[in-house]
Amino acid sequence: MATELQFIKSASGTSVSALDLTDCFSADYDVYQVHITDYVNSDLTNWLEVQFLDSGGTVISALEYDYAVLVEKSYAVFTEERNSNQAKFSSVGYSHSTSNHTTSNTMNIFNPYDSSSYTFAKWQTSAMTGSGVIGLKGIGVHKSAEQLSGIRFVAVGSNTINSIFASIYGVK
Repeated sequence: MATELQFIKSASGTSVSALDLTDCFSADYDVYQVHITDYVNSDLTNWLEVQFLDSGGTVISALEYDYAVLVEKSYAVFTEERNSNQAKFSSVGYSHSTSNHTTSNTMNIFNPYDSSSYTFAKWQTSAMTGSGVIGLKGIGVHKSAEQLSGIRFVAVGSNTINSIFASIYGVK
């Protein structure tokens, strides 16, 4: 895979229920890379989830997401999370108690604009917890061959995202 990144757009939010990167997928790229460099959740220890936006900009919440995540904790046994037929990808990022404990998250998205292909994703995250470091390595598939226009980041449950910053790049 080539490694030249072409900046497309970024977005940030404070005290929001979700953050959308809209109109970021196009026929110009087959592969995209998303960077999340800030994520602090209102309950201060919570997971970040991802959903895609369809070609009209509507959130896809149908049970079309399968994913698997390896949860690597420096302070406990590693665990695996596997789920199919979900309304989102979960365990994509992790928030801790203060903004000086930021997350580092990279997500690659494959073929989101191709209406004849499923959309695949892989991600990895590192973050601090009250007990130590946590790492996440995940893979997922959106099992509907449709053209996507964007991505939504949302906190688990009904929590508010205190702050989030995300950028998306096309990969050449």
